[in-house]
Amino acid sequence: MSEPIELIVFDCDGVLVDTERIAVRALLAMGPELGWPLTEAEILTRFIGRNAQAMTDEVSARLGAAAAAPWHARFRALHAEYVDAGLTVVDGIHETLAAISLPTCVASSGSHDKMRHTLGRTGLYDHFAGRIFSADDPEVARGKPAPDLFLHAAARMGVRPEACVVIEDSRPGVRAARAAGMRSFGYAGGVTPAQWLAGPDTVVFEDMRELPELLSRAAGP
Repeated sequence: MSEPIELIVFDCDGVLVDTERIAVRALLAMGPELGWPLTEAEILTRFIGRNAQAMTDEVSARLGAAAAAPWHARFRALHAEYVDAGLTVVDGIHETLAAISLPTCVASSGSHDKMRHTLGRTGLYDHFAGRIFSADDPEVARGKPAPDLFLHAAARMGVRPEACVVIEDSRPGVRAARAAGMRSFGYAGGVTPAQWLAGPDTVVFEDMRELPELLSRAAGP
C-alpha cells in the first residue's frame, strides 16, 4: 500500500453521476412488464456494476436468449428517459475533482454513448474527454469483476497497475480493481452496502468530499 499514486481511475455510474439509483428504478419498473419481477437486492447482485454482456447472460439464463434484445431496448429507453428527467452528479463530486491534482481517467462498464449522454448532461464530459474507457472497447475481453477494463485504462494512460487507485461503488468494481493489482476506494454513499465493498486494499467511505484527504493519506508523505 506504499506505492506512490500516479493515476486515479474513476468508475462512472454511481461515482461521478448518480445513475445507479436510476438503473435500479428502471429495472424495478420494467421487470414485471418483461416477465421477470426483480427485487432491489437481486438487481444489486445481478446487474449493478456489470456490463451489457453480463445483463444479456443473466436475462438469457432466466428468460431465454430471445428475451435479451427486448430487455436491453426497454432498459436503454427507460434509463434515458429517467436520466433526461432528472440526472444529478454524485453529491460532492465537483469539489472533489477540483481538489485532485493527480492524473485521472474514467473506466466504466457502460458504453461510450451512455457516458457521453450522462457525463454530457452533467457537465463532466469535458473534464475527462480523451481519457474515457469502456468495457465495450475492443481491448476489453471480459467485464468486471475481471481486471481487463482497469488494466486497459492503465495501459492507455501509461501507468503501472500498482500505481493506480480505483474509485468504485459496486462489488464487481472493487473485485476488478483487486484482480488488477490496484488499490481501491469503495464509495458507499450510493446503492451498494458498505460491507459489499470492504476487502483487501480497499478503503470504504460514504461522503465523496472525503476522497481528496483519503487519497492524500494513501499517497504517503
